[in-house]
Parts: sequence; structure tokens; C-alpha cells
Amino acid sequence: MSTVDEYITALPDDRKELVSRLRTTIADNLPAGFEEAMSVTMPSYVVPLDLYPAGYHVGKNTPLPFVSFASQKGHVALYHFGMYVDTELMAWFEAEYAQRVEHRLDMGKSCVRFKKPEQIPFGLIGELMQQRSVEEWIACYDAMRPKGR
Repeated sequence: MSTVDEYITALPDDRKELVSRLRTTIADNLPAGFEEAMSVTMPSYVVPLDLYPAGYHVGKNTPLPFVSFASQKGHVALYHFGMYVDTELMAWFEAEYAQRVEHRLDMGKSCVRFKKPEQIPFGLIGELMQQRSVEEWIACYDAMRPKGR
């Protein structure tokens, strides 16, 4: 699939509305400068190469990812690369999640898994998107970027 619309159209009917709502929540709350794109197999929001020509260190001419989402077999996933490298942002999210959501946070390094659609805290996700500007994300990434790449 080459576009986010195609990705969503290909989802099972019971996931289309949910994933569309997640997409809208992210897009409506991200600071200016991020762009929607398909990154390999999932919808993403990235720092375009015209803003950050160095791009993502794993591939030449690859925009720097910030947030992605995906409909997996047993859950909907939100991948927030900022939380992976920004311990302050991670601590904020974990604390806010614990205060607002009754169930335990199901999270890997940068992946938040939602197994039940009714448990997705869209308001909190919207606030998470507002926590870092493009410039702040670039500075954070540059501070941890592998040297020589």
C-alpha cells in the first residue's frame, strides 16, 4: 500500500473506524511540520527531509519517524519513537496513563498496545502528540543519534 487511505481501506470493517479515529486524533494534535506518510507497512508521521535532510540513520533518504500506528492481529498499536528516546516524555505518559486509564499500560519500547478498542485513551493520545515540536524532536534525536550516521 502506498497511502494511508489505502491502508485503512484494506482493514477489516471492525477496525476501519477505530484506526481512522486514531489517525484523526494524531493528525489534529501534532504540531506543524510533521508529515503523514507510509513508512514501510504502517501509517506514520515523520519529519520530512526538507526540514531534516540528515533523515533517519537506518536508511539513506529516509524521513525521521516520530509516530506510527498499525492494526495488528490482536491489537491496535501506537508507536511513539519520541518516548523511546526521551525519558522525560515517557515518564509523563506513564504517569498520565496511570491517572486516567483503569487498565494496566501494555507497552514495549516504543509500542503501546490496545487490545480493546474502548480502552484507547484518545484524549491522552492527543495530548501526547502536542508534547514535542518538530524542532524539539530533531534536537532529541540528534542528541542520541548514532555517531557517523
